[in-house]
Amino acid sequence: MAAVPSRHEGPSVWQKMKMGALMGGGVGLTIGFIFGSWSIIRGGAGPRGAMATLSQYMLSSAATFSFFLAIGSVIRTDAMIAPHLQAAQLQMLAPALTVRTKAEGFQLMRARWAAERQR
Repeated sequence: MAAVPSRHEGPSVWQKMKMGALMGGGVGLTIGFIFGSWSIIRGGAGPRGAMATLSQYMLSSAATFSFFLAIGSVIRTDAMIAPHLQAAQLQMLAPALTVRTKAEGFQLMRARWAAERQR
C-alpha cells in the first residue's frame, strides 16, 4: 500500500516556471495577433506576405512574454516559508515596524548582524 502524504505539497519551482511560461505565451500570442494585425492593416503585409508577418509578430511577442513571466513566477515564489505563513509573520511584525531615524536603523541592523553571527 502506498504511503499517503501527511500534508499537501504545492507545485515545485519548475512547475511554477512552466506555468508562468505557458501563461506568458498565451498572452504574448494574443498581443502579437492584435499588434500584428494592426500593423498589417495600417502598413500592408510587406514582401513576405500577411501570414509570415503576423506569425513573426505573434511568435516574438509570445517568446518575450513567456520568458519574463517564467522568470517572474520563479522570483515571486522564491520564499523559504509558505505564503500564508509569511503573511501571518508580517501581520505579527506590523506593530514593530515604525519609522526610525538613520542612526536607530543602523544600530538595529548592527544588533541583528551580531545576533546572526552568534548563532
